[in-house]
Amino acid sequence: MIIKVLGPGCPKCQETEQIVRQVVADSGVDASVEKVTDIMEIAGYGVFGTPAVVVDDQVKSVGKIPGKDEIKIWIKH
Repeated sequence: MIIKVLGPGCPKCQETEQIVRQVVADSGVDASVEKVTDIMEIAGYGVFGTPAVVVDDQVKSVGKIPGKDEIKIWIKH
């Protein structure tokens, strides 16, 4: 599983990345977490608000910091 946190590096983007990494570590799921800061790559997902979270190329969240429970649901597929 590949999880991407999309954002230029703003505080909300950084917090989202930390939460995603923590949930992945706590759940023991085999997933890699990547930070994407390139605006063109972010736009390629059709995302125009950040932070955004993409799980296996599916956009799961845009423009908000997702909660831990929400992230757990996304990674348990």
